[in-house]
Amino acid sequence: MNTERIVCLSRQEIEKMRKAGQTAAELLAYLEPMVKPGVSTLELNDAAEAWTQERGAISAPLGYHGFPKSICTSINDVVCHGIPNAKQVLKDGDIINIDVTPIVDGFHGDTSRTYFVGTPSPLAKKLVEVTEECMMRGIAAVKPGGRVGDIGAAIQEYAESNGFSVVRDFVGHGVGRTFHTAPQIPHYGTAGKGKKFRPGMVFTIEPMINEGTYEVEVMADKWTALTKDRKLSAQFEHTIAVTKEGVDILTLHPALVTA
Repeated sequence: MNTERIVCLSRQEIEKMRKAGQTAAELLAYLEPMVKPGVSTLELNDAAEAWTQERGAISAPLGYHGFPKSICTSINDVVCHGIPNAKQVLKDGDIINIDVTPIVDGFHGDTSRTYFVGTPSPLAKKLVEVTEECMMRGIAAVKPGGRVGDIGAAIQEYAESNGFSVVRDFVGHGVGRTFHTAPQIPHYGTAGKGKKFRPGMVFTIEPMINEGTYEVEVMADKWTALTKDRKLSAQFEHTIAVTKEGVDILTLHPALVTA
């Protein structure tokens, strides 16, 4: 991570983060109808980049530490950081995580979802549903007086009770004007341990849940992370802000935000 110091954002900054987060959610909603057999991950990438530019935003992943594309597309046994390319074409039964991070007015909106391509297998369907529930349980664990370990404990308990494992090598992170900053947010661990929650903390909760072992391998491109046993992996991600009352999800689609 870039810094050890946790920066708590002001109300005004959090509202800017919400605008960026909602833009990210809108981008995922725009891409979702394209997720079907026969579509290449490069087509998804190029559509995302065009959409982002049309709105005067910037794709944070593009060029980040040399990452060559605008979004991450992680299919089946790819845990995260899959690089879109023209030869990678979606097939019926695939699952794909699409991870987007537009920068709006200097703030990063970071979110991802795992989608079904056509009809998933029962196992893939269960894995994806459990992973989304893991994320929501992690978010629900953010409460005044709590600690970062509460998030990982909630996620790990649910994932493992369903026969799945939690990736250790990649974690959630602080986010704001900087893409990745403190604190780190492990998706496994012990309740009551770690940094205390403080109002104004903004970070991602983005569990990667594997069908088999939690171990991963990074390919020669230095980005694409695969499950070591080449079994399935799924991921969901929201950016959240800690409030005095609990938690505020900043990457909800505007249509889901009640007045």
